[in-house]
Amino acid sequence: METINTIFYFLIVIGILVFIHELGHFLAARFTGMRAEVFALGIGYRLFGWNRINGFTFGKMDEEIDLGDNTDYRICAFPIGGYVKVSGMVDESMDKDFISKDPMPYEYRAKPVWKRMIVITAGVIMNFLLAFLIFYFLTLAKGKTITDTTTIGYIAQQSPSSNSDLKIGDKILSINNTEVTSWDQIQAQLYFENLGEPLTILVNRNGSDQIVSIPKDKVGDLTERNFGIFPEGMTAEIGEVVPGSPAESCGLQKGDLLTGINGIDLISSQQVTDLIRENADRQFVVEWKRNSETMSCEIKPSADSTIGVMIAAKYTGPTKEIKYNVISAIPKAGYDMYHYGIELFFKSIGKIIKGDVEFKKAIGGPVKIAQASAQSAEGGIYTFLGFLALLSISLAVINILPFPALDGGHLMLLIYEGIVRKPVPYKVQIILQNVGFALLLAFMIFVIYNDIISIK
Repeated sequence: METINTIFYFLIVIGILVFIHELGHFLAARFTGMRAEVFALGIGYRLFGWNRINGFTFGKMDEEIDLGDNTDYRICAFPIGGYVKVSGMVDESMDKDFISKDPMPYEYRAKPVWKRMIVITAGVIMNFLLAFLIFYFLTLAKGKTITDTTTIGYIAQQSPSSNSDLKIGDKILSINNTEVTSWDQIQAQLYFENLGEPLTILVNRNGSDQIVSIPKDKVGDLTERNFGIFPEGMTAEIGEVVPGSPAESCGLQKGDLLTGINGIDLISSQQVTDLIRENADRQFVVEWKRNSETMSCEIKPSADSTIGVMIAAKYTGPTKEIKYNVISAIPKAGYDMYHYGIELFFKSIGKIIKGDVEFKKAIGGPVKIAQASAQSAEGGIYTFLGFLALLSISLAVINILPFPALDGGHLMLLIYEGIVRKPVPYKVQIILQNVGFALLLAFMIFVIYNDIISIK
């Protein structure tokens, strides 16, 4: 069932992104007077489709049919990708028959460079527009809730932070010379801005400022594990109780708030996990609150060193709520789109090039996208939409890169033509398209292989 859900959400995400991207090319082509012969979701063999000439049909379309100014809307066999076949354009369809004929007024090659640039960039523009609209909606709907503390409430055992000089009660003032005023900013600095780098953390401890330096090898790989610090004000709430488990026998229920283990006050959900692991082979006393009633029970973990509960981290400390209106949400959505979608994208590429982050851990293909799609869907509609927006920006940025077979590669050819007043020879265009497509295919195979061997 989990596999089916993963595939389902992957198809939804890819379907939306590809449809929006190709819709941009399609609308721009029609707007500029070009014929769009095919609008395809998926690549490869035509499974079925519809056009105004012969209606709905299955399988390959008869090559003798002249669609004229009409488009064949089709679904193809392989759901990764899609395309719009614009008449008179060297593209992924590898159609070269038009080259030996005189240009027709409705063809791509017959239009001025500026119109062709509109068509080439329209897909990327649509992906950016989709991302902006999602960020704008999320900004209006959710606003922003800020975790208004920078004080460490708990340090997880056997984590990078546990091997540092950080202490419970430290108030973090800055990370790598960047001031932080909320736990959200701390998270951003650790897991995005300074990923793969050594850390210099300025803290206030008992009224005096101290610097805690953690070398890169001690920080470790934060793409695979948590740094291990948690804010003050965290509690451990039971999300689910496994039937037949020690927790159920003890009387624990969903919604109970765990407060102590063997007399130790609990201040973090991670602390619960650490203490259960410490007492994996012996009986211990667990305490909890249900509404206003305090309860306790002696419990012994099962053979897998668990008691059979899913623990939800719940923050009960101070927060700040920021609300946005239809006007103020515009710059906020624009900033989020730029920062999280574009700036961090290129920062990640830079970290890969410098060797701060391993390529195989930073780059994800269809398998990882499918897993992330399902995970984001489990987090609710807002989480799913946020993931969709970030992926839409990534697709746009990648597509506009000046690489053969991508939109950016076509754009470079048009820029060259606009400068020298002469198009790149068709023979060269075809070679570039074939080489680019082959390299992209090889890269995709490598990424898929990397996805598969990384599955845990």
